[in-house]
Amino acid sequence: MKKKKSTSKKGNPKKNAKPSDPHDRSLREHLLYVLRGGGAHAHFDDAMDDWPVQLAGVRLANFPHTAWMVLEHMRIAQWDILEFSRNPKHVSPAWPEGYWPASDVPPSEKAWKASMAAFRRDLRAVEQLVANKKTDLYAKLSWGDGQNVLREALLVADHSAYHLGQLVLLRKSMGI
Repeated sequence: MKKKKSTSKKGNPKKNAKPSDPHDRSLREHLLYVLRGGGAHAHFDDAMDDWPVQLAGVRLANFPHTAWMVLEHMRIAQWDILEFSRNPKHVSPAWPEGYWPASDVPPSEKAWKASMAAFRRDLRAVEQLVANKKTDLYAKLSWGDGQNVLREALLVADHSAYHLGQLVLLRKSMGI
C-alpha cells in the first residue's frame, strides 16, 4: 500500500517556501564575485602565491610595512569582521595595536604559511555567510551599532582590496 502524499501546507515545502528574490540572488552573487577577487579586485592567491618567505620581512624605502605586516593585518582584520558578524560575544582587538603584528618579520616559514591559510579559511567563512540564503544581509546586528552583514562583507572586500594592492606594488618593487 502506497502512502498518500501530504497536501497540507506544513508538508508541502513549495507552499511554505518564500519566492526567490532575483535582486537578493544577484546581490549575493556580486558580493561573492568581489570577495573572490573579481572585477577590479585582486585575488589573494595572485598577490601572495610563491612569495618567498625570506622576502616577507623586507622593508623597502618609503613603504611603511613589510609583506608580513600587511598579511597579518589583513588576517586579523578579516577575522575580526567575520567574528563580529556572527558572534554577539566577540570582543575586537584594541585599535590599532591589536591589528598589527609586533614584528616586521614572520617568526618562521610555518607562521607565514599559517597566516595565509587562516586568511583563506576566514575568507571562505565570509563567503559562506554571504551565500547562505538564511543570512539576512540587511538586518542590523543586534550587538552592533547599525552594522549588517552586507556592510561587513563589503568592508572585508574593500579592506582586502586596498591591502592586496599594496602587496602587489610591494611584490613588483621587490622584483618577485
